[in-house]
Amino acid sequence: MIDHDRLFKELLSNFFPEFIELFFPDVSAYWKPDSVEFLPQEMFTDVTEGERKIVDLIVRASFQSQDALFIIHLEHQSYSQAGFNKRMFTYFARLHEKFALPVYPVVIYSHDSPQTPEPNTYRIEFPGWTVLEFNYRVIQLNRLHWQDFVNQLNPVASALMSKMRMQTQERPTVKLLSLQLLASLGLNSAQVQLISGFIDTYLDLNSEEEAVFQEQLARIEPSQEEEVMEIVTSWMREGIQRGQQQEAITLIMRQLTRRFGSLTPQLQEQIQSLPVVELENLGEALLDFSTIADLESWLEAK
Repeated sequence: MIDHDRLFKELLSNFFPEFIELFFPDVSAYWKPDSVEFLPQEMFTDVTEGERKIVDLIVRASFQSQDALFIIHLEHQSYSQAGFNKRMFTYFARLHEKFALPVYPVVIYSHDSPQTPEPNTYRIEFPGWTVLEFNYRVIQLNRLHWQDFVNQLNPVASALMSKMRMQTQERPTVKLLSLQLLASLGLNSAQVQLISGFIDTYLDLNSEEEAVFQEQLARIEPSQEEEVMEIVTSWMREGIQRGQQQEAITLIMRQLTRRFGSLTPQLQEQIQSLPVVELENLGEALLDFSTIADLESWLEAK
C-alpha cells in the first residue's frame, strides 16, 4: 500500500515555501519565507470518536511588515471524509488557544474520486443567526488541471501534476512533462530523487503506457532526453541501494526492451546474474547504448 501521508509530508516539508508560492501567492506577499519554523506535531484527543488525532504540519512564520508571528496549519487528506470540516475547526481552535497566534488553515486533498468539491467552511447556525463561520483553504488536486501547472517553474508543481485531473490516456504525457519540468529546475540529487520518486509512485505506468512514454521521450530534445533518462536511471540506483535488486533488474530490462525490443533468454540470464554493483553500472551505461551489440559487448567485458 502507498503511504500517502508520508509522501505528502516529505514533499511539503522539504518544499514548503515553494508550496506556498504556488498555491497562495497572497501569503507570499506578506510573509518572510526565511522565517519558517516547523513545530512539533500536536496530538489531540477526539472525545466524541474516542480517537487520538495527530496534526500533520504546523509552521510558524513572521509577517514582513510587522513584528508579529502567525501559524500555518496544513492537513493532507487522501480520501473524502464526512465531518472533516468540523475536525478542521477543532484543530484551529486548539492551535489558536495553545499558541495565541493567528492560524492560517489549509487542507490538501489527494484522492482520485469523488471529484465533487470538498467543504471549505464549518458553520454553527440558528434560524436567522450565524453564531460561527469558520473558513479554511482547500486544494483539491482532482479538480485541478495539470495543463495549468506544466509551465510553472516550481518543484511542487512538478510533483503534484501526477495527482491532478487527467484522462487515462494522458498519463504517459503527464509523467514525461513532470520529469521534464523537474529536470529544468536545477535541484540537487536528493531533491530530484524525492520528487521523481513521488511522480513514479503516482504515475506507475503499465507496459502499454511505458511504450507510449518511451515513444514521446524519443521525440524530445536530445539534451532533455538525457536529463530525463538520468532521473529514471536514478530510480534504479536507489532501488539497488535499498537492496531491491529484483526491482532494479526489472527496471533495467524494461529500459533495454523499450530501446531494442525483446532480449534473448541468454542476455536476460546474464543480466539477472549480475551482482548489485554491476547492475548499477549497467543502469548508467545503457544511456550510451545505440544497438543491442553495445549491450552484448558490455556484458562480454564483465
